[in-house]
Amino acid sequence: MNSKNYDFIIIGGGIIGLTLAISLKKKFFDSSVLIIEKEKILGFHASGRNSGVLHAGFYYTSDSLKAKFTRDGNIAMREYCRQKSIKLNECGKLVVCKDEYDLKGLSELENRAKNNSVEVYRVTSKEAKKIEPRVVTKDSALWSPTTSSVDPKQVISNLLNDAINLGVDVNSDTQYLFSDRNKKQVITNRGNYGYGYFINAAGLYADKIAIEWGFSQNYRILPFKGLYLYSSPSTYRPKVHIYPVPDLKYPFLGVHFTLTVDGFAKIGPTAIPAFWRENYQGLERFNVSEAVEIIYREAGLWMKNKFDFRSLAVSEIRKYYKKNMIKDASLMLSNVDELGFKKWGVPGIRAQLINIKKGSLEMDFVYEGDKKSFHILNAVSPAFTCSIPFSSHLADRISDLIE
Repeated sequence: MNSKNYDFIIIGGGIIGLTLAISLKKKFFDSSVLIIEKEKILGFHASGRNSGVLHAGFYYTSDSLKAKFTRDGNIAMREYCRQKSIKLNECGKLVVCKDEYDLKGLSELENRAKNNSVEVYRVTSKEAKKIEPRVVTKDSALWSPTTSSVDPKQVISNLLNDAINLGVDVNSDTQYLFSDRNKKQVITNRGNYGYGYFINAAGLYADKIAIEWGFSQNYRILPFKGLYLYSSPSTYRPKVHIYPVPDLKYPFLGVHFTLTVDGFAKIGPTAIPAFWRENYQGLERFNVSEAVEIIYREAGLWMKNKFDFRSLAVSEIRKYYKKNMIKDASLMLSNVDELGFKKWGVPGIRAQLINIKKGSLEMDFVYEGDKKSFHILNAVSPAFTCSIPFSSHLADRISDLIE
């Protein structure tokens, strides 16, 4: 089949692939851009399955990409939702403490917020109860007024329309197979496409594609399954998001209350080690070679206990039992049982990058590239929040490489 040629080809139609296509089209207006997505719909994986929370940006050290782009992305995404009349729940968030140790962590978060120029306020437990009457916290809490929530699928749908209106071509239900770098062609199950510059935004498979191009030498993706437990319609709904003080050595935030755009509560998520990259339910999308590779890697992490993997795995697996999830949630909100948490939501997979050379989790965004290709290797939470300014930054980096 004859190929059509494009200036930029992006593999992956998630939130980063979409916003990057838009950024490239705005930066290089006369260029041709193609998104190739293997699923029938865009945002099928992490982008459409995330919590929908727009984070404020106070979890990260000021020298990180996440710090800058979460702060700016929160502002940009809320403004985008207003412009597009996308439903937005600007409810805010309380970060609460269960003990003296958490109070130290709360002070660290407050300090990071100050360094990152993020609006947060230290409030007493009495003041916290004025914000959410049933909240449970020791002595004080942090109040983040800009933390919000959206429906990720609505955002994806609007971004897709924006991309198409700008002239971006989108080929869904198209499986990327490999790149013929001699002919500068992408080979898919639906034909071949010529490219001037190749961009890998493939999420769970970003490392696999990057290796094909000589990148991701020290990195591999380790999938973690995330599940939320949803409340039944009840007489009481929490008024705000409620989060614990997280263990800052991990990129996970612990069990928390998240409010949907409609105000319903869900608690979670888990971060259970998955056994293959799209290990959503049962043997769905089972891949033998992936399972062998990932189980082998997880077994190695368990044996060597890199980044305290054993404790992480055990603590996350226990959350799979609803009683344990509810028990954790009851430390933050009184009378949790009244909310009727009974049903698991649609599972998601977090494409968490690990540094196999150091045996560590990558806490920040990671990308690599040269004058021929660019690879976004670690675009985990809060990439959805960060997507608009982060993609603009990536477009600038690509421009630097090709000029």
